[in-house]
This record gives sequence, structure tokens and C-alpha cells, in this order.
Amino acid sequence: MVDMPTFDFDQIISRADTASEKWDGREAYFGRADVTPLWVADMDFAAPPEVTAALVARAQHPVYGYTMADAAVYSSLIDWLDRQFGWQVERDWIVLTPGVVPSIYAAVQAMTQPGQGVIVQPPVYAPFFSAVTANGRALLQNPLRLEHGRYLMDFAQLEQCAQQGAKLLLLCSPHNPVGRVWQRDELETLLNIARRYRLAVFSDEIHADLIYPEYRHTPLATLARDGDVMITAVAPSKTFNIPGLGLSALIIPDAGVRQTMVAAFASLHVHSTNPFSLTAFTAAYRHGGEWRDALMLYLRDTRDAVMQYLALHLPRIRTIAPEGTYLLWLDCRELGMSDAQLQAFFVQQCRLGMNPGHVFGQGGSGFMRLNLASPRAVVLAALARVAIALDKKC
Repeated sequence: MVDMPTFDFDQIISRADTASEKWDGREAYFGRADVTPLWVADMDFAAPPEVTAALVARAQHPVYGYTMADAAVYSSLIDWLDRQFGWQVERDWIVLTPGVVPSIYAAVQAMTQPGQGVIVQPPVYAPFFSAVTANGRALLQNPLRLEHGRYLMDFAQLEQCAQQGAKLLLLCSPHNPVGRVWQRDELETLLNIARRYRLAVFSDEIHADLIYPEYRHTPLATLARDGDVMITAVAPSKTFNIPGLGLSALIIPDAGVRQTMVAAFASLHVHSTNPFSLTAFTAAYRHGGEWRDALMLYLRDTRDAVMQYLALHLPRIRTIAPEGTYLLWLDCRELGMSDAQLQAFFVQQCRLGMNPGHVFGQGGSGFMRLNLASPRAVVLAALARVAIALDKKC
């Protein structure tokens, strides 16, 4: 029997004075620097050791000039998508970009005209909204429905949005912040609506590799037919905890759509690569699989421990069990506080920094988003402070 490598996700790594937005930005965002920051969607874990080793090796070469993506960059992604999802992607379909959020903005610009409708499904990651409104497009909202502790798409209302002349749907799959991993039948229904109304779909699948063992992610593009207009965004950033390196990829099988997206980035003269982002991208997809598998087992156990703690000690805070991502969507409505009061309570009385739900749009009021991707002891200690603070309020 071959011994499996072990990774110490319980290790507490100080990120102070690293210009970390999550840690060094606490005082600017929360008004105090002593909160436990469980907000920004990056992890407090060391990246895969193969990624660090590759970066160190590259840094030891003393010339850091303009750098192109070589064949290894593309093949690492192609092989990863094939191994993980059985998705066979061709080299020509791949467009490297500086990040998923810039890609969403570029897609709105490239695939729609000013005033045309773009559909989003709140509560959802805030840049989905700003990508539409900042570009002068009409924001059409198709809110998710919360039924029996699980979020569902409202397909009837989605069809109504499509009938209003929408040209583009921004899909978050898996969904941030509610943690849904959309099932094949849900995605098929969505695609059928898109086909009927000639909707282009931008599928943000940045969390596709962060799926709990009991679930499985289906890339939307694997269900596509000829004529479907589809752009898929993927990245190693969330999966392997390298978001600060800022390199992602779009998968665009249609040559015309691909040229349109390339032109959108070219109009801004945006360069998406540097020596370190390319090195980390390749090393992560080539060698990070065992680390990712171990990570998801650790996150699963943290998720379960947190949900058990909340049920026993904080029953008025209900959990929406995530199927994917390292984010936990907390229903705090039973606490009877406004959004401002909720934020003040968690920050000032609990010293816990989370993302307030209202920033994710319609359906987010009364919720908070908790980032589980820290050593388990840190997360549970933060929740213990919440329990103490609520006991004092009673």
C-alpha cells in the first residue's frame, strides 16, 4: 500500500504584515484590527508544496521579463479538466485572462449592448451586479428560492426574465454564497430556457474543484449542443489558494464568441500573465490533486463540526449546508437584528469579521457569509465567542 501524503491544515500561519486584504485590511473594513477575519474568500492554509517549490525555483532565476504561456500551461489545465470531469477541452478554446471578475465585466461588454438585459440570480457574488450596472446594461434579477433549507432556481421567473429581451445570463456554479452544486437536471432546464430565448450564458465555475465528497460538479459546457453560446470561467485560484497571483482561463468552444472576448480584452491592452502566475498555474494543476483531495476532507469535517456546534449552541442561527465551496451561508434572521445591527454585533461583541448578506443582493438581508477555510480551532473559537455574546444579550 502506498502511503498518502499528509498536509497540516491545522497549522496556524501568521499572515500579519503580508499586505493581506483579509488580515491586514481588518481595521479599514471592520473598524478594528482584533477581529477573527472569516470573510475574504481566500484560505489561511499553505498552498500545495509543489506550487511553493515551483515558485521558489522560478524566483531563483534572476530575470523576470515578459513571459508567455507555453504549452505546459495549457496542457496542465486540459489534463485537469479531463481527470476531474471527463471534459475534453481543446487548446484553441482556452483564453487566459487576469481573473474571473475582469472576465465577467468583459463578457457583459462583449456579449451585450448598452441598455440590453443581463440576468443574475441573487443572492450572489456582488461583482455580478456591478458588472451589469457599471457597463450600462439592464439588471434583470432571477432570485433563488429557499425551500426546506436548500436553494433552488426559479425557472418560471427565469423564463419571464428571458422574455424581457435578456441577452446574457450570469450563472454562478457552484453558487457563491449559498453553496449549491447545481445538478444535471437543473442545468439542463436552464439550458433549454437559454436555447428558447437565444440567451448567451457565462458560467462562473471558479469553485468547481471545491466540492464535498457526497456531491459532484457538472460543467455546464459538457451539456452543450451545437449553437449554444457559452463561456466558462475556471481558475486554480480558489482551489489551490493562489488568488493573489491573478490568472484564470475562459473555455469558449465557439470561435466567433472567442474572438469577441479576445477583442474585448485587447481593447484595454490587458496582459494576463507574469512569470509567477504561469508557474503556479501549471504546478497547481499538474501536482495539486492530492492536496485538493485532502483539503476537501478537512473542509468537510470543519463544515460538519461547525454545523453541529451551531445546532447545539446557537440554534437561532440556521445553517444552509454547503454542497461546495468553503463558504457557509448563515441565516441569522431569528436574532431579530437589522443588517447594520448584525454586523455591529458580530464585529463589536464577538470580534468576528464576516461578509454581511445584504451585499449579495436580494434575499441576502439577515444572512452572513462565513469563510470556513481556516484551521478548525480558529473557526470554532470564533463561534464560541458568538455563543457567549448571545448568552449575555438574553
